[in-house]
Amino acid sequence: MESLEAELERARDLDVGAVADAVESMGFECTRCGACCTGETAADGGTEPHTATVFPDEVRTLEGAADGSHSPDGSRELPRSDAPRNSRSTDRSREWRDVARPMPYGLTEGDDGPEGETFEWALQTDACGDCAFYAEDDDGVGACTVHDDRPLICETYPFSVALEGTSQPMGEPVDSVALAGQREDGEADDAGMVRAHECEGLGRDISREDAEELARALKERAVRELEEAVGVRDAYRPVETGPGEVVVHDSEGAKRPDGTAVDATGGE
Repeated sequence: MESLEAELERARDLDVGAVADAVESMGFECTRCGACCTGETAADGGTEPHTATVFPDEVRTLEGAADGSHSPDGSRELPRSDAPRNSRSTDRSREWRDVARPMPYGLTEGDDGPEGETFEWALQTDACGDCAFYAEDDDGVGACTVHDDRPLICETYPFSVALEGTSQPMGEPVDSVALAGQREDGEADDAGMVRAHECEGLGRDISREDAEELARALKERAVRELEEAVGVRDAYRPVETGPGEVVVHDSEGAKRPDGTAVDATGGE
């Protein structure tokens, strides 16, 4: 297996033009359906909460982000105070818990709730399992209330760059394009591939300008994911957790669900 550092160098060497070619060949236009921002119906009929990875610095950006960012097509500004759901006042900063929650993967369900250690943060969700920053206007059209400050995973969905050390959005890819040709076995070569995940906007025409903008964000995301992975590895120290206790390990060290730091023995 290639080292994280080697993967990181590959990510830094990604050709934006080649990534844009892949995006352009698959095509995409956001239809504002809201599917990538809302919870899904689980196999048991319940709700599977929206899950999107967010970096620690992105959490801090969103703590101070203003509500009412312009809609993705720039046509109007979403309401700041009278949105039907998830609207917040802009006269205060959000707290860490308002923005992020521990990634549930790796946690176990104990008698007192989730417990254990996990290694990523996910965007916070509301009681319906939707992203806490998703809102619908009076016409039922959804958009991100912090669109200008949205995390890279949101900016790049439904695409991802497949490199060994980078994480993928939930769900299997529905399409993919190799960045530098394919081997005879059909797998991507060392340059990796661009993957497309389920989205009703796929297959629509996309301008070269928009494809290149997406490609730059995809490269940045691939680099950031690997930098975060290296940081998590280097900063990791085991933390003893008790019943109902959760610790998140990120590139800055071990944190409690409210974003405050803990030491290697679980203390303040």
